[in-house]
Amino acid sequence: MSADPLLSVRDLSVAFRHGTRETLAVDRVSFEIGKGETVALVGESGSGKSVTALSILKLLPYPTAHHPSGSILFKDRDLLPLSERDMQRVRGDDITIIFQEPLSSLNPVHTIEKQIGEVLLLHRGLAGAAARARTIEVLNQVGIPDPQSRLKSYPHQLSGGQRQRVMIAMALANEPDLLVADEPTTALDVTVQAQIITLLNDLQKRLGMSLLFITHDLGIVRKIAQRVCVMKQGRIVEQGGVDGIFTAPAHPYTRALLAAEPKPDPAPHQPGAPMLLEATDLKVWFPIRRGVLRKTVGHVRAVDGVNIALRKGETLGVVGESGSGKTTLGLALLRLISSEGPIVFMGNKLQGLRFKQMRPFRRDMQIVFQDPYGSLSPRLSVADIIKEGLRVHHPELPERDRDARVVQALGDVGLDPNTRFRFPHEFSGGQRQRIAVARAIVLEPTFVVLDEPTSALDMLIQSQMVELFCDLQRRHNLTYLFISHDLRVVAALATKLLVMRAGKVVESGDAAELFRSPKSDYTRALFAAAFNLDTVSTETIAP
Repeated sequence: MSADPLLSVRDLSVAFRHGTRETLAVDRVSFEIGKGETVALVGESGSGKSVTALSILKLLPYPTAHHPSGSILFKDRDLLPLSERDMQRVRGDDITIIFQEPLSSLNPVHTIEKQIGEVLLLHRGLAGAAARARTIEVLNQVGIPDPQSRLKSYPHQLSGGQRQRVMIAMALANEPDLLVADEPTTALDVTVQAQIITLLNDLQKRLGMSLLFITHDLGIVRKIAQRVCVMKQGRIVEQGGVDGIFTAPAHPYTRALLAAEPKPDPAPHQPGAPMLLEATDLKVWFPIRRGVLRKTVGHVRAVDGVNIALRKGETLGVVGESGSGKTTLGLALLRLISSEGPIVFMGNKLQGLRFKQMRPFRRDMQIVFQDPYGSLSPRLSVADIIKEGLRVHHPELPERDRDARVVQALGDVGLDPNTRFRFPHEFSGGQRQRIAVARAIVLEPTFVVLDEPTSALDMLIQSQMVELFCDLQRRHNLTYLFISHDLRVVAALATKLLVMRAGKVVESGDAAELFRSPKSDYTRALFAAAFNLDTVSTETIAP
């Protein structure tokens, strides 16, 4: 503990009122952050990490949320009694936050330049050329390529990783004293994760900035934090120096977290199985339009000549940096965006089919999106969200049977079926991701695109989800297209591997063989960043 801490959270409790019922989410939590220090807050989904972080900036839904006990001292000033006007002066200048889900945090109708410029204008009075110069500077710091060309972009025009980097740029624009980072590397590939960690470390040294780092990735904790607090069910069960916690954890839960690792159990090759999905020379080019007449002056080649052959019961892992075309490839195969090149699914040619013509195939083709908060309707309960597909594809099914299918799906993904009448905002990020998985599997599809399905989950739940995917695949002979930047999870699931960069395939083939002996420098760099290795180790990586 610091003798003169920048932030001191003392005996903090957070409770939520639901009518006459009250739920205690955080129970008497205490920790401190010194000047220039990084403290990591780790624990499983729903343990109270994000609620604790939001309490620091008073961003909880008051008065539904309240604090039965505790204080939050920032520079010896208690933040809890402050008015909203006083807190507005603190937020964005003294304390900033990076949220877990950038798509729901960025304004969809404003450009990137306007959103970062708003922060600079409010707290620094910067406008015009000065604000633009500072915006370009921070975008460049967080690794946005050609930042000047991205100023007029909207959030939906960026990849998931690029949106997260824009969020980080907004948070760092005013060089705050304390940065609260709630899963800031969740949506980022391994190489960009390393860049962001390096960036945060450099900023701390230059600015003396303090950091509260919330994550489920214990590998990142080793790289960035000096101290760590382990949370479970709203309480801090253990805290101390990173070296001590990692080498000699005292609490059984901490030991379980450190021991958690997805167990390699990929589906075997199915040489005799029927071909489920084929794509030849698949292309997705987005036009670049300029000028008053919006003439096309070029194209963004998001997917550029990709070939895929996937047999029933196999898993194709697709890896690469953010913006490499992984998600675009998945959407094109599902015919959710326009593409060029033949796509054959279960012997049927999909290219050129209209919306209504595609409907019979939708039951067999499902997707779990990267951002569950953006893909789940905030107006529907969890039961209605999962039932929606059943109502469309099984209209003859009685309501009682639909409800039974919902209960079974929630149980399969590790959620309490009694929570099905709640709404998405009442769940943690990891729990929302599991709801998205339940919505996909309730239809018992043949082919599922998993777009970063474990990115928001802690290590324990990641292992459980990998086991779930493997179990579902064995029981229902499912075929997966697994898109991820977490190469440890890919190694545990993939039969085949496709490495993408700038829309093109760098290399592809048998997953186990590629993990043992990658041929391209780019693939070797990805593996080295993911597994913290200078060279790729067969024993560490190969299933």
